[in-house]
Amino acid sequence: MTSSFVPDISWICLYKGTPLAPAPALQTLSDTPNIALAPSFDLFGVPSSSSIRASTSAWFLEGKRSRSHSRKLKRHSLVPSPIVLTKMEELRIKMEFYNLKNDLLRVVCRQQQKKKQINSNQTLRRRRQENIIYSINTLYISLITSLRYLTAMASSILRTTNSPYISVPSIPALSSSSSSPISSIHLRSDNHHAVSLCTAAKFRVSCSISGSYPLPPHTPRLRPDYIPNRISDPNYVRIFDTTLRDGEQSPGATLTSKEKLDIARQLAKLGVDIIEAGFPAASKDDFEAVKTIAETVGNTMDENGYVPVICGLSRCNKKDIETAWEAVKYAKRPRIHTFIATSDIHLKYKLKKSKEEVIEIARNMVGFARSLGCQDVEFSPEDAGRSEREYLYEILGEVIKAGATTLNIPDTVGITLPSEFGQLIADIKANTPGIQNVIISTHCQNDLGLSTANTLSGAHSGARQVEVTINGIGERAGNASLEEVVMAIKCRGDHVLGGLFTGIDTRHIVMTSKMVEEYTGMQTQPHKAIVGANAFAHESGIHQDGMLKHKGTYEIMSPEEIGLERSNEAGIVLGKLSGRHALKDRLNELGYVLDDGQLSNLFWRFKAVAEQKKRVTDADLIALVSDEVFQPEAVWKLLDIQITCGTLGLSTSTVKLSDSDGKEHVACSIGTGPVDAAYKAVDLIVKEPATLLEYSMNAVTEGIDAIASTRVLIRGGNYYSSTNAITGESVERTFSGTGAGMDIVVSSVKAYVGALNKMLGFKEHSSTLRKISSEASDVPV
Repeated sequence: MTSSFVPDISWICLYKGTPLAPAPALQTLSDTPNIALAPSFDLFGVPSSSSIRASTSAWFLEGKRSRSHSRKLKRHSLVPSPIVLTKMEELRIKMEFYNLKNDLLRVVCRQQQKKKQINSNQTLRRRRQENIIYSINTLYISLITSLRYLTAMASSILRTTNSPYISVPSIPALSSSSSSPISSIHLRSDNHHAVSLCTAAKFRVSCSISGSYPLPPHTPRLRPDYIPNRISDPNYVRIFDTTLRDGEQSPGATLTSKEKLDIARQLAKLGVDIIEAGFPAASKDDFEAVKTIAETVGNTMDENGYVPVICGLSRCNKKDIETAWEAVKYAKRPRIHTFIATSDIHLKYKLKKSKEEVIEIARNMVGFARSLGCQDVEFSPEDAGRSEREYLYEILGEVIKAGATTLNIPDTVGITLPSEFGQLIADIKANTPGIQNVIISTHCQNDLGLSTANTLSGAHSGARQVEVTINGIGERAGNASLEEVVMAIKCRGDHVLGGLFTGIDTRHIVMTSKMVEEYTGMQTQPHKAIVGANAFAHESGIHQDGMLKHKGTYEIMSPEEIGLERSNEAGIVLGKLSGRHALKDRLNELGYVLDDGQLSNLFWRFKAVAEQKKRVTDADLIALVSDEVFQPEAVWKLLDIQITCGTLGLSTSTVKLSDSDGKEHVACSIGTGPVDAAYKAVDLIVKEPATLLEYSMNAVTEGIDAIASTRVLIRGGNYYSSTNAITGESVERTFSGTGAGMDIVVSSVKAYVGALNKMLGFKEHSSTLRKISSEASDVPV
């Protein structure tokens, strides 16, 4: 296009007197620097009619230059007048506009491509720098860890040689205030010029410390040989699990002997050092459960050659201690754990004894436990958190003389803060005579939500055994959670806690958590740390954006570390055409390891659900596993159920159950609703009185075709009782049951039958034990 066309065409705009493109090109050009459209400019396309009448006002494109230039531009403005063009002139003008438009678009595209290339190069350089930083970080942490390990070995050797003249070089401990992962590096060659890693022959690395990058992967360390009162590696922390004792004291968390044995086996697979199997004096059933665990799990070596310690709890009296020893003595490594209260409020109102009397009892009972042949005795001063310090030092010193190998310091009511509890452990370590000959342990309740923090504070102050439970279950608000304590030590042990580590195989955490959750019937809240349903879920847009770029932006650990795989990364979508192998693989990814029989039963349940749902989700699978695998031994089994309900009459139900011999039983009943009618029909068949305490139901997934999960809690007659380990009172046992199904009534009946099975199994086992005891007492001596 030439300037000769300008006087004849009113809809061409000028920039410095030079013709420019029509509206579409100007719209693109307006986004470029130093160019802006005049406020009166209207965007139009190329004219399509053969007769064009110009408007009465000109259109201008003003450059961001100066006011004088703007005035000059206005003096050269066109004052159009009506003009009629021929066909050829119009086509020629259109062609010129199109050509100029394309030229301008090509220029704009080249600018955008150049900008993208610059951004890409910057991103590439940043990623390379991050990779270099992470590599240097890993190398640095590995070096520090190795030096600490060598220092510990040297310390151990020096202690054995008793040489006062050799000193061990101290390795600076990493802490949150002084050091953390490397976040930036500066490379310099010998002549002090900045160089590239690719071309530098010799260079120095200068590291600055900050916390902007995730920690390097944890390297497992060997578990030291078990010695009751000593640990060869000063950084090793023993994990004492009391899920089967303190955890079972949670209301509704009653476990059968079979369930306790299953959990004990899973705890051994998890790598727990000490399993407190129960309170043998509580009931004959508890005694037999602890004895069975001692005989089986207490003599089974894991893949690393370790056999867990089996512990039984007892009060400070001879009967309890003898009962505990009779239950645990069959284990390869038996332990007796005895306790007595030491706080003023307990001495005055519960024990009604003086301090001297309590010291005498504690000393005598620890000595009595050792006299039975038990070489591993743990002593706990109950309510140590509120006990007088000087009195604590005295009683602990006396039980050490009597033969105690582990001193457990319990915060029984969860009253202390982390700083207080850490100082308590430090004071006991500094002021108790003979403390160097025993292991200090912690036991923290969660009444103020500080059990995990207190436990870690105690470990940091010198405790080398921590008492915990799976999912944090226990009396009142629960105990310190095993998974939280273990993962905190794994993530921060090397950096903040002075190199602490455990022997736990964290890949089994999810499976253990699910097993305890299903057997006890105590559901884990979705936001529970480590094992909650939302622990690795990200809904916020900002968080999702960060996770897509780098998972370390919002996750300090990977779900694979605890035995969980993200469903959206597994690549498996289960439906009605999925086979047994795909189901098994997905269950393994979720942390469930099933035998062939369990997998076969679950597979047909899975197929039935898949026929009704287009896609079976992970939540559906977890519900099916709960309903099929984590169920008590079947005394009664639901076969069929038929319900009639509505607003026109009473709800009626017909239920068919089969007993342990396979005989079928049918009963009909009416009720205020379908579930009430079904439960009454079940009661007519089972003929075992039970009181329904709790009933809850929730949909496993969203949608009208979701699986319903039901939990019930029942209480039987007066003969279902046990002794509370802390108070010594007789308490009535409660029994929980869970069920899952596409039909809410079927799910409800399954849960109720499951709870009845657990109760009847407990009754049958107790009756057998009473019979055996009676026969033994009739045998003449």
